[in-house]
Amino acid sequence: MKSFPKLPIALTIAGSDSGGGAGIQADLKTFAALGVHGTSAIACLTAQNPKTVLGVESCSPKMLRQQMEAVFAELPPRAVKTGMLFSAENISVVAKFFQNSEFKIQNSKLVVDSVMVSTSGARLLKPTAEKALKEKLLPLATLVTPNLDEAEILARQKLRSPEDLRRAAREIVSTYGCAALVKGGHLKGCRAAIDVFFDGETELLLSAPFVRGVSTHGTGCTYSAAICAALALGHDLPAAVEIGKNFITEAIASSYRIGKHFALNPLAGQSTAPASAHPHHGDACGCCH
Repeated sequence: MKSFPKLPIALTIAGSDSGGGAGIQADLKTFAALGVHGTSAIACLTAQNPKTVLGVESCSPKMLRQQMEAVFAELPPRAVKTGMLFSAENISVVAKFFQNSEFKIQNSKLVVDSVMVSTSGARLLKPTAEKALKEKLLPLATLVTPNLDEAEILARQKLRSPEDLRRAAREIVSTYGCAALVKGGHLKGCRAAIDVFFDGETELLLSAPFVRGVSTHGTGCTYSAAICAALALGHDLPAAVEIGKNFITEAIASSYRIGKHFALNPLAGQSTAPASAHPHHGDACGCCH
């Protein structure tokens, strides 16, 4: 009798990107590339392409909850990630779902990609939704993965150096009770793309060379999805973060052309050369001028 492999399951709760480069679509491609079965709960629909967003429409809170209920009833995930939840109502639905004892995450992890500010600097959450994210969802998270602008909001401080990233990560851990991966890819004056991870005990500075001449879309989604997949595969959190950094670095380096634009190549992330990751104990990291 043939033996069938059993794959771990991961769940993404996020927005749909009609251009296929970010959101649910990027998450599911990343899960598949890392050997994890991907399930999804769509929080909002976007009409977008790599150039522009034409419209956004929220899923009803009832339908969002039903999607999560359907997944957990038959396909309980080992790890969950959230992306663009769009509204305070949807954030509250997700938080309440995971607070409910019937569906509370057990022996699994929650990665929150804090989609608050786009890489172009546009605010993606209204103040009421931002408040719900901070007060209701982050205290339930295992890890939050803010970009530079989002980390400034969460840590309530300006970030201009790797040492600032360290302070922000510590402030986020102290304030919200979850581990933080502060992404410094847009930090000015650095010779490498650096991120700082801190979980209250372990601190890592993760560094990878910049890939020049490529403008990509969906890097934050793909990065957090790779971490989520690694957690579903049984890796501990620091190792999962390193796997995520390696994955996104190779996916960017192996980008391909779609029309007039670039797209990440998640299949390239299946076998990556390790990015530089090391415990960080001093002020000088050598990554900046």
